[in-house]
Amino acid sequence: MADAAVPPRNGKQGSGRATLAVIAASAGVSVATVSKVVNGRADVSPTTRALVQVLLAQHDYVARRPEPARAVARPAQPTIELLFHSDMSAYSIELIQGVLDAGAASGIAVVVTRHPANAAAPGRVAQWVADLVATDRRAVISTMDHNLTAEDVEALAAARVPLVVMDPVHLPVVEITSVGSTNFAGGVAATQHLLSLGHRRIGYIGGPVFAICNQARQQGYRAAMEAAGVDVPDGYLRTGDFLYETGLREGLELLKLAEPPTAVFAGSDEMALGVIEAARSLAVRVPEHLSVIGFDDTYVAQLSSPPLTTIRQPLRDMGAVALRTAMRLAAGENLDSHHVELATQLVVRRSTARLEPA
Repeated sequence: MADAAVPPRNGKQGSGRATLAVIAASAGVSVATVSKVVNGRADVSPTTRALVQVLLAQHDYVARRPEPARAVARPAQPTIELLFHSDMSAYSIELIQGVLDAGAASGIAVVVTRHPANAAAPGRVAQWVADLVATDRRAVISTMDHNLTAEDVEALAAARVPLVVMDPVHLPVVEITSVGSTNFAGGVAATQHLLSLGHRRIGYIGGPVFAICNQARQQGYRAAMEAAGVDVPDGYLRTGDFLYETGLREGLELLKLAEPPTAVFAGSDEMALGVIEAARSLAVRVPEHLSVIGFDDTYVAQLSSPPLTTIRQPLRDMGAVALRTAMRLAAGENLDSHHVELATQLVVRRSTARLEPA
């Protein structure tokens, strides 16, 4: 079969012409093998077939899934890929548990994997997506999106493997379906709770400045402070990541100010525990001298000493909704919205208390 010109992919290749030889070189196979895939021949391994199909699809060369008549019979139990990008934490465990529970209840198998560290290597994304197709993953659910590259998203779309992101870090876009929570409302509720206890010197320790969830929580904090007519002093806004170490480090900085806060709103439960440890190291008692509120309501909130007041983010529900949404996309259904937000809720425990007059 003679090599055929390939149309430019999404207009990005200019006048460049991709041939079967180029596809074969990218896949690490012969031109004859690529030709067999194009013509629907059966004597090609599933993994090689899937890899070539992904590369051809990226060039709009062939159908992105095998024709139904030629497709291998699907297993009785559908399977989705659950992708996470960082070390396991109380936060990610809750999200993953939600997906697993929903999968078990629906008869859907869930394969948990880590985003490949060498995803930037040449051909790695195409191989990853080819493996997904070869193993008949119906969809991919990701715990975060800041490590997903444009190439990842494009390759999944080309292979028609639906993608759903839980708790997106970036501003939700139409091209990516996502499930989050009402972070702004949660930030307002956390700050209003501290204000209702008489606190006016309230600090905020948040996650990465680029994270849309952090921006929303911080804006909720600012809105509540402004509505109460309370200024935010210099040095009261701190950022880092959502981990314990940030809460400890930034908590120490807040408490060493000439006029330290009497309450701290931390953007995650783990950071809140770091603030409590910072207070303990400086002989500042919680909640007698310092009220601390977190965000997420993971299991560590109840293990804290004292038990942590926090904003409950329905992480397990987010996982369940993500799984159901992914399966709807895999079935070709249309969604009412590309982004869904679940309600947050204030959970009062013993790490916050009314401010006593000095």
